[in-house]
Amino acid sequence: MFIKDNTMSTRTISPVFMLCVGLGVVFCSGPGIAETGQGSVLKTLNNSLRSVREFGVLPTNTAAVNKENLQKAIDWAHRRGAAIYVEPTEDPYPVAGGIILKANVSLIGVHGPVGRGTRHPEKIQPVGSVFAIEDEKNVFITVENSTQIRGIQFWYPNQTVKNPEKIIEYPATIQASATKGAQGVTLSCLTFYGEFLAMDFNAKANRIVEQILFEHCYGYPLSGEFIRIDYCYDIPRILHCHVNPANRRFIEGGYSRAVIDSVVARKTFTYRIDHTDNAQCIDLFTFGVYGGIYLGPATYGQLTNFNLDCVTVGIHKLGDSSFNRNWQIGQGSIIANIAADQQEIHPLIIEGRGHTSLISVESFSGHNGALTTVGKSQDYLLVRGNEKLTITMVGCRMRDYVSDKPITLLNPKAVIQAIGCVDKHENVFEYPTE
Repeated sequence: MFIKDNTMSTRTISPVFMLCVGLGVVFCSGPGIAETGQGSVLKTLNNSLRSVREFGVLPTNTAAVNKENLQKAIDWAHRRGAAIYVEPTEDPYPVAGGIILKANVSLIGVHGPVGRGTRHPEKIQPVGSVFAIEDEKNVFITVENSTQIRGIQFWYPNQTVKNPEKIIEYPATIQASATKGAQGVTLSCLTFYGEFLAMDFNAKANRIVEQILFEHCYGYPLSGEFIRIDYCYDIPRILHCHVNPANRRFIEGGYSRAVIDSVVARKTFTYRIDHTDNAQCIDLFTFGVYGGIYLGPATYGQLTNFNLDCVTVGIHKLGDSSFNRNWQIGQGSIIANIAADQQEIHPLIIEGRGHTSLISVESFSGHNGALTTVGKSQDYLLVRGNEKLTITMVGCRMRDYVSDKPITLLNPKAVIQAIGCVDKHENVFEYPTE
């Protein structure tokens, strides 16, 4: 490809470079990038893009020095709506917490999600665009409006992988600003190793967050909480996210059975949503946690194409109104098989008010050597409460539960219809029965 304008001579631009520029990903070197009378392509791009190294963020610095210098880079980009490039290195950048990603700034690394970890050829550590975090007191990075973090790995080198008694309860890796707000935030292609709470977007009624996009993010939070959202009234999107204790397998190996069991014992949910309008949740995976996804009383939206594996509760749906507390849930699989008490294990719990549509949502159970399992669920669906709610089930496969019937009905006002479902005996299950 050739490029020519009134100020620069004709030059050859590599197809890889053009593709990366088009995608907003930064690679500013390579064959075919020529010097011109106006300077290099990199120099031309410096009006909107600079490397963290230009501001003195270096792998050889202390975490405190790198924090100060990274903040200077962000301050430079804040006024311009520019991007900061986290240049890949052999050794991660140690950075202290307390970073503020100010409005208009993008922080860009080189990675897609690397769900088993990058690995140095000789050292037990990740490589590339990596921040090494040891700060146990401060949120690592707080994001404001119109910001982006993409293609970066977050590594907690001191976090245990074997001993649950040594788990460090780090503050959130990424958190919404409580003072400036966080509207229009993109978090994409991020990988977390050793985090306690990955992404915290719990806001307040007087300082909401909106238009938050989480996509292609991988990790295994030792609190059990990967993404939490509260007070988001303009369509948050959680897309293609994967939570798995084998996430750092190539670095130190996966988490021990004892650590995974301790995560389950915290009784938290990987994805937790409340006070949220029309949430879009697509292609979500979790493994080895108490709860898959919590759909709070003041929410509605769609959840499709999911796998909630080795959980106590797959989906817990509530509702505080009959107007729009409705969830359409489809094309998913739940393996509910872990709890201290068999009666706690429910693939689905529905209570409160509103409507729930379940289409092609299957559940099954069994054992898994990665954690302590019971191997059976109590039922398929627990319906409880004392307010009217409605549920429609179509084409749901239900098996490996110990109760006589797949539905445990503890709400006399619930209205339930099941069409073309299959029970644990491989018989067609219709509800209500004649």
